[in-house]
Amino acid sequence: MNFDLNTMPATFDMLHAILALCAIILLILVISRRAKVVEKIVEKPVETIVEKPVEKIVEVEKVVEVEKIVEKVVESKLATTSTDSALQILALFQKEARLVDFLNEEIIHYSDEEVGAAARVIHSGGKKVLDEYLHLEPVRSEAEETRITVEAGFNPQAIRLTGNVTGSAPYQGLLVHKGWMVTEIRLPQIAKDYDVSVIAPAEVEL
Repeated sequence: MNFDLNTMPATFDMLHAILALCAIILLILVISRRAKVVEKIVEKPVETIVEKPVEKIVEVEKVVEVEKIVEKVVESKLATTSTDSALQILALFQKEARLVDFLNEEIIHYSDEEVGAAARVIHSGGKKVLDEYLHLEPVRSEAEETRITVEAGFNPQAIRLTGNVTGSAPYQGLLVHKGWMVTEIRLPQIAKDYDVSVIAPAEVEL
């Protein structure tokens, strides 16, 4: 078997070139695949880091917005609540019964007879205010110290349950106080420039 030694180097050079070319192609493929994997690994944490704070910021903004709405509602209710009638009633009790003077007096220095005499004046003057400007009716018409039935669906503002309250209505209990409710108010009209905060004017004798 004869070998042509002149053709051997050319054959080996061609094989080496093909092998080198294949190796370069494989290396490029491996590098590109690793680059893609690295890119994916890097991108995912960035996405989670960016998304979560955005959601929290949106939730905080919603809470703040709701709180502002609640504050506006409360402020509007307080702004529309009038105390004129309450001050007017207090001024009438002071005028007719000297109630404010009595409540601000240190009665500990007075005898029971003196306090009793003052109480008569307050009682008669206060009764006059109630009769002239307010119409009162008892919440319950039954006599006090009698047993009554409180049906289901009762108004807890009109009836206060005390003692051992268990179970659900209807309740059986003793009527300790019949309660009072205002059914009509007949207060005089207040002048536009009248200062209702002055319960009683200072008196100066000349």
